[in-house]
Amino acid sequence: MRMWMVNPRLLCPRHLLGEHVELHMLVGSLRKGRSIEGFLKDGLVEVHSVRRRHRELVEEMRSRGMNHRSPLPLFPARRAGRVDVPRNLRELARRCPDCRARQRAV
Repeated sequence: MRMWMVNPRLLCPRHLLGEHVELHMLVGSLRKGRSIEGFLKDGLVEVHSVRRRHRELVEEMRSRGMNHRSPLPLFPARRAGRVDVPRNLRELARRCPDCRARQRAV
């Protein structure tokens, strides 16, 4: 599970939808009481930002004409985790030519 936390406009469709799915997976893990300590330690998720991030991703999905029919269920939220956004921008540019092109276009 990973939250990129970059401006959603910079994500290619695959990474935009992928982060959305992974938010739902993260919430499912939190609801089931599964440990996410490894994701927190590795700087991959911010539990306290999940709801806001979901709204941002859904807004971008809709602006691109995508449908959204999966609201987030309630989950035990806590202040936990910190994502390194500049590192994630570099990682997206390294691994995805479409995300790289979106970054350069800004």
